[in-house]
Amino acid sequence: MKRIEDENRIVFFTSSKFKFEEASRIAQNFGLDMIRKSENIIEIQSESLEEIALFKARQLMKRYRNLTFVVEDDGIFIEALNGFPGPYSSYVYRTIGNSGILKLMKGEVNRGALFKSVVVLHVPNMGLKSFTGICKGTIAKSIHHGRMFGYDPIFKPLKADKCFSEMTPEEKNLFSHRAKSFKKVFSFLIKIRSTINGEDYG
Repeated sequence: MKRIEDENRIVFFTSSKFKFEEASRIAQNFGLDMIRKSENIIEIQSESLEEIALFKARQLMKRYRNLTFVVEDDGIFIEALNGFPGPYSSYVYRTIGNSGILKLMKGEVNRGALFKSVVVLHVPNMGLKSFTGICKGTIAKSIHHGRMFGYDPIFKPLKADKCFSEMTPEEKNLFSHRAKSFKKVFSFLIKIRSTINGEDYG
């Protein structure tokens, strides 16, 4: 069984197996080991994804000060709905779902939207640092079945010919907001570890 306190391991605090699957694939590409752990923490309501993610991370830092860990918050921002649901994406998904969003978008010509991911990294003795990834795209006019995770069945990224739900995890990671934020996290982590070890990272 993997030890959570291993200093070479990154803990992703999330209840979502889909988020973990996407992030762990990127971690592997960087030669890093990541495990998933669920934890009961308070999630505030805020108009800022950064504030939400930082609030979660500060709670966890009190319990796991010696761990290298990450937390993430994300949301979909729809232009025709003035950025709704944004930071409230999780609640809106649970209440009206993708079908409800499509009803709100009925007749709208502007289908522009973006996904935003904010990841907060905690490194022992270094505190917290946040990283952001954005993926621009459009809202589809119908639900596209496949990998049914969140708003993936109705979101098509720019320069792609299908929605996230129709992509494999590897394909999605070529476009996604989460891939972009986690790549920044892992690049930073490798850089600081190289510095600590006295290595020349260029």
